[in-house]
Amino acid sequence: MRIANGRVGELANRHGGIGLVMDNRPDTFLRFARHSANLSVRALRGVLWPKCELAIRLWLAQMFFVSGALKLTHWQAAVDLASHGHPIAWMSPASGYVGVSIEVLGGALLAAGFMTRYCAAPMLILSVMAQFDYMPLDNQLFGMVLCGWYVVFGAGPIAIDTLLRRGLADSALPLVPRIVRASEWVRSSCGPFFLSLMRVWLGAALLLAPMRSAWVPVEFTARLYAWFPLSTVSQLPADFALVGGALLLLGFATRYVMAALALVLSLCCLIDPRLTDAVYLLMMSAIFIIYGAGKLSVDHFIAGVLESRWGDRSRRSEAARKGLPRVVIVGAGFGGLSCAWALRGANASVTLIDRVNHHLFQPLLYQVATAGLSPSDIATPVRPLFRASMNTRVLLGAVSGIDTGGQRVLLGHEAIPYDYLVIATGATHSYFGNDAWAPYAPGLKRIEDAIEIRRRILIAFERAEATADAVERAALLTFLIVGGGPSGVELAGAIAELARFGMDEDFRNFDPADARVILVQSAARLLPGFPEVLSMRARRSLEKLNVEVWIGSPVERIDAVGVAVSGKTISARTVLWAAGVKASPAAKWLRACTDSAGRVKVAADLSVPNLKNVYAIGDTAASNAWKGRGVPGLASAAKQGGKYAARQIRAKIEGAAAPAAFVYRHLGSLATIGRKAAVADFGFIKLWGAPAWWLWGAVHIGFLLGIRNRLATLMNWFWSYLTLGGGIRLITGPEVPSVSPNHNAVDPLMTVTVVAPYPITTTKMRHKDARRRAH
Repeated sequence: MRIANGRVGELANRHGGIGLVMDNRPDTFLRFARHSANLSVRALRGVLWPKCELAIRLWLAQMFFVSGALKLTHWQAAVDLASHGHPIAWMSPASGYVGVSIEVLGGALLAAGFMTRYCAAPMLILSVMAQFDYMPLDNQLFGMVLCGWYVVFGAGPIAIDTLLRRGLADSALPLVPRIVRASEWVRSSCGPFFLSLMRVWLGAALLLAPMRSAWVPVEFTARLYAWFPLSTVSQLPADFALVGGALLLLGFATRYVMAALALVLSLCCLIDPRLTDAVYLLMMSAIFIIYGAGKLSVDHFIAGVLESRWGDRSRRSEAARKGLPRVVIVGAGFGGLSCAWALRGANASVTLIDRVNHHLFQPLLYQVATAGLSPSDIATPVRPLFRASMNTRVLLGAVSGIDTGGQRVLLGHEAIPYDYLVIATGATHSYFGNDAWAPYAPGLKRIEDAIEIRRRILIAFERAEATADAVERAALLTFLIVGGGPSGVELAGAIAELARFGMDEDFRNFDPADARVILVQSAARLLPGFPEVLSMRARRSLEKLNVEVWIGSPVERIDAVGVAVSGKTISARTVLWAAGVKASPAAKWLRACTDSAGRVKVAADLSVPNLKNVYAIGDTAASNAWKGRGVPGLASAAKQGGKYAARQIRAKIEGAAAPAAFVYRHLGSLATIGRKAAVADFGFIKLWGAPAWWLWGAVHIGFLLGIRNRLATLMNWFWSYLTLGGGIRLITGPEVPSVSPNHNAVDPLMTVTVVAPYPITTTKMRHKDARRRAH
């Protein structure tokens, strides 16, 4: 029996669980309870607390801002009330403006999370003076406590202070690094004691509320109302207030007491909706659930004892991951990143491998290619995303193969062993067997592709300025896009707008608006994945931008001279490929069955048949999980697949029941055409024009990773939208060759003038003005 139990413990520890050894059940239970509590708190702190803290900060900010705005707009009434109704020394007109300024400016800064500590301090002083010199109110008491909280702890994750803190701590600004370090010292050293003081204050209020009539003399009752929120806590059941107050004073089971308080408050508010100040108790509950009881508490003492016995002081070391199931994820795109994110905190050692160090937001890659955004606006380094996830490591390298028999991922000369493998390597361009076209018609899948396309587009305009040959200029100003899907439509619209509005006054020898943009589609209509009505809307929007749309026109040849389409040769120096994709070499690595696009055929649970614990997701997988149809190659599909694969792996590690078969939930399809038109298909709702464009922008801003990327993209869009600017028009890459072999070798980047200026007539200027007025 002892041998069997030891074996159970060994197997459980192997899979990150707790060995259920029969001889030490109480010890095992306490360890499990501690582990579960810590895991829950980490999950709440990482997922819910940033939003809760933002809500608390906004509520507190609006309370002060509205108070200051009302006093400012009704100043004489406020002065009369303070002078006669409730006299107060500091409410003279001179000092009153100081108080109003603190409320208005402090409220605005607090809402933004900028200089939070330094605006919360005067607001705390203002609240103390209002509470003890003006009229005692419960909401002022709670405001005092919350302002004190922000003075000590500062703003949460969603704040400007948090974005600037690391940079300011190592800046050359006088005294600023010392102030930042002092603020961190206050948070780490004084925070736990302030938390204990808050807990004792609230516990005393809970005890005094039911006891004041029997134990507190009448002459002290008014003073108690100035120091404790008795009116608010009196609405709670007396027995609950007594027990909860006693436990809070001791600091015992604080998180559970505050969770129960939140539940009771919610029920009381349903019974009596007039309990408006109960929201402050809910805020206090959230703070204590996340941060605990503070240092001066029984909870802290118990946690210290448990830490000394079972504490894990080497979580960053390889030894901490030894014996855990090894999960290897290949690819840090939407699917791979979602899978790794869902496995944070799992009892597994997770390794995320990618050939680049960043996650790329591909839906906006065309804007980098057309000089609308910078590459850094749509790419986020992967490693910092998992800084707090101790069970996850990130490796940079190109996978050369997979040894399925030995369960190893081959990374150059290295081999990474795995117990569970997730393939999320995405897709690349497909020229349908005409790979010789690739040098003349680059596709758009990577940042390098976007920079090369941007270089080709901008170089075409520079060479058109430098040449004196009208035929050559026409070929240089012809941009042909192959493929009428979302990428092709978006590229065509963006190039047309760049030519018409982004650089219309930058050249002297030609009018950039004369550029010819052609969109070639072999199918019967644009956007085949959209309803026909939206396809027609998209075509009309493109034609308004003077984009030529060729439908039912297959490409027959692409070379250095141009493109042959349906028997016609088009002289185009810039050809872009957006017609098709094929899967990565993952199927060859796995020796798995594929579909016609090279995607791995997967089972209903996204596993690869005949391979143990191997999953394929995103563009790598061919799945019929969309009501029997193939899952589209969209970011939302990859994310859903990544999360589902993580649930499958978690279930196997924990010995739980496996999730039901993967079902893709289509969230809609979007495509934009230029700067004020788009199409959106949500099945039962179809949008086009400006409403779809605004929705497209909001969705893409929301899905970008990182606040910096969202703000940078939003500001770039806003500036370009108002100024009709050309964006990030930088030519980078290989050295620029001569204009043409048939002309004198001229570097257009180094030449000021090579031919006589091309006359821009008054009529053309009027056309430019008309285009600007139209947009």
